[in-house]
Amino acid sequence: MKNKEILMVVDVISNEKEIDRGVLFEAIEAALAMATKKQFKEDVDVRVSIDQETGDFDSFRRWEAVEADPEVEGGIERPDAQLLLEDAKEKSPDIELGGFIEEQIESAGFGRIGAQAAKQVIVQKVREAERKKVYELYKDKVGELVTGVIKRIERGNVFMDLEGTADAIIPREEMIPREPVRVGDRIRGYLKEVEEAIRGPQLTVSRSSSELLIALFNLEVPEVGDGLIEILGAARDPGSRAKIAVRSRDQRLDPVGACVGMRGSRVQAVSNELAGERVDIIVWDESDAQFVINAMSPADVVSIMVDEDTHSMDVSVRDDSLSQAIGRGGQNVRLASELTGWTLNVMGETQAEEQSASEAEVYVKQLMEDLDVDEDVGMILYQEGFTSIEDISLVEAADLAVIEEFDEEIAEELHQRAKDAWLIKAIASEEVLEEHEPAQDLLEMEGMDKELAYELASKEIVCMEDLAELATDELTDLVAMDDERASALIMKAREPWFAE
Repeated sequence: MKNKEILMVVDVISNEKEIDRGVLFEAIEAALAMATKKQFKEDVDVRVSIDQETGDFDSFRRWEAVEADPEVEGGIERPDAQLLLEDAKEKSPDIELGGFIEEQIESAGFGRIGAQAAKQVIVQKVREAERKKVYELYKDKVGELVTGVIKRIERGNVFMDLEGTADAIIPREEMIPREPVRVGDRIRGYLKEVEEAIRGPQLTVSRSSSELLIALFNLEVPEVGDGLIEILGAARDPGSRAKIAVRSRDQRLDPVGACVGMRGSRVQAVSNELAGERVDIIVWDESDAQFVINAMSPADVVSIMVDEDTHSMDVSVRDDSLSQAIGRGGQNVRLASELTGWTLNVMGETQAEEQSASEAEVYVKQLMEDLDVDEDVGMILYQEGFTSIEDISLVEAADLAVIEEFDEEIAEELHQRAKDAWLIKAIASEEVLEEHEPAQDLLEMEGMDKELAYELASKEIVCMEDLAELATDELTDLVAMDDERASALIMKAREPWFAE
């Protein structure tokens, strides 16, 4: 390879591939060094240095300064490419461990084999540089929209060309189900991941993620892009239906109207991009209950019961709109639940009234028993929001006295009865715990906590052996837990059986 040829190769490849000239010079130096090394029978180390202005190059044979290795004969593993540090210092006093002693040698001429080897090294370095360039280009674009042309479809996986800069894949599970796509179609997606791999960066694009829906509204609705309207969440059944929660930062701006657009143009553009997916635009509300009511659209919600402990809501709708509230295959309630983050139990108005009456009967009966009062007093307390003696004992008597049907004397009496009954229950609970002390192996068992161990002991499940003898359904009947955890605890308790 002549001097002018080196410069010409660098300029051509640099311009065509948009690769830094320095990277190409390094590739050619490595290729020339490999070809020069082939001229020696020994295992030598060769370095080639190219003048990037003239194309002139010099070749050097070099030896690395190393410490003696007592496990290797002569102390050096590669005697043709290494020197002991003390020997190296005789030639170059300033050399340090890991440094090199170099000796200029005549640059070898290259035959057909040498030229072929040089070409392979250059091609490999160019490929590496191109892969690095693609990775650097897209690693900061994760979370953005990308557009490309479909190159091929294999087993449901779609491979696309991102406008000639890189290739990407839309895995089958990230495609919209039953979406008709063909080779040559232009397609848009959400760049989900950029991962470095041996064969080059792997770009994963999604068509089914909720982030794609948000990104499309950000593109189609200028008010969203400008920050006047904020998108606070989205839920999708890809290709069928979606819900998106929005709020306006400007009270004069209607967030739903802005996202729908003139005659539905904006939301229709998003829907068309998602294979006709129907999009419900929901107004976000800081009240969780109101947000759920909005998210259940188009169903009309009659009432809501919130359970903070289980993070769930019982949603009551008119009987004639129950099927609409649930949606086909539970789609509407599932999307509303995903959007709001609450577990939603939807029921008709009649069923809700029956459930409410049934719950009221249970609570009233318990209050009557614990406080030794009649049904009228129990119902009044329940209607005021008191469902247990603990609730009553934690408020002041004055808070009970404001109830229309009670005077101060009745309020004081009820408050005292509640405190006494709660204290008796607490003492009884402590006595039960003391009588049923769990064994140490049960307390220390993996997956067990102290509270659960004492609860099991109160049910006469005192040690691991007792727990191991239970079936999953027997354990869930004894204590409140899901089948998965119950099964895991039982299998852990049975481990000593298998060890034996």
